[in-house]
Amino acid sequence: MTRSPRRRTVLALGLFVLAACAMAGAWLLQDYRAFADRPLAVGERELVLEVHRGDGFVDVLASLRRLGLVEGHELYWRLLAWELGVTRRLQVGEYVIGQGFTPRRVLQRIERGEVVQYRFTLVPGWTMRELRAALAARPELVQKLPDLSDAALMEALGAPGLPAEGQFLAETYLFVRGSSDLDLLRRAHLALRQVLLAAWERRAPDLPLADPQQALVLASIIEKETGLASERREIAGVFHRRLARGMRLQTDPTVIYGLGQAFDGNLTRAHLDQDTPWNTYTREGLPPTPIAMVGRDAIEAALHPAPGDTLYFVARGDGSHHFSRTLAEHNAAVRRYQLRRR
Repeated sequence: MTRSPRRRTVLALGLFVLAACAMAGAWLLQDYRAFADRPLAVGERELVLEVHRGDGFVDVLASLRRLGLVEGHELYWRLLAWELGVTRRLQVGEYVIGQGFTPRRVLQRIERGEVVQYRFTLVPGWTMRELRAALAARPELVQKLPDLSDAALMEALGAPGLPAEGQFLAETYLFVRGSSDLDLLRRAHLALRQVLLAAWERRAPDLPLADPQQALVLASIIEKETGLASERREIAGVFHRRLARGMRLQTDPTVIYGLGQAFDGNLTRAHLDQDTPWNTYTREGLPPTPIAMVGRDAIEAALHPAPGDTLYFVARGDGSHHFSRTLAEHNAAVRRYQLRRR
């Protein structure tokens, strides 16, 4: 059976259309592949793509458009995102886009969550007031603390009734833009609890401390008194021996903490005589709360004091201390290192 000229024409036209579609498809596929691995026109400066909490890929695409990186290839960006699985998982944060970056590399970074990380160092010896000020100065953090008192903060962290002072481990934390100051403090509090409880389980025997919180209070005093890391355990030993003998600790940092913002930087005899719950010249035992944030080493020193028989120490003025066994020796050291210097 023979086909009519009309049918042959239709068949030929159909084959031509199929061939054209196949060629167009092959060209589009080649163009798509070339797009995926073609360096973007970024320029000399790095660009920063920010993904916010709750964003979908439509929002990411809009951000890429604002950065001038879409350039009429929106469909290709969508196809590549689907191919790489980006649309199923978007991690909040900032993504750096630099010279030589291709669309594939950009989307792979997003898929892997390779966000820009910031560092925040909680300094040993900081008070809660200083910690709040340092967090407030970081624009990368969402600020929630200004609306929370210290008591409300600790309740939000699941530790109601604990004083905020001293409850956050002094070390460096990494975070991404969009994290909150509360998120960071939650991590710092958890780290403090883990370090403190682990150290308490390994503590030296027969220490005059009732519980981990008392160890934390003592660690905070050691942190404020120590100028040289090598002296931490020796200073801890002095405090432990004074506690065991019922002697008052008589440590200046506790007096200064009790004075609060009224302290002008010049500690006087009148200050030492001014009674507050933290004044270890007027009161026996440990203060009711820590007086600062502490690092791991101060906690270890508080729970592993150096052996010895010294009961006093005085600053030499160079960051180190002179340790004494008797009051007479201590008074001589005070005259040598403190009174003469004044």
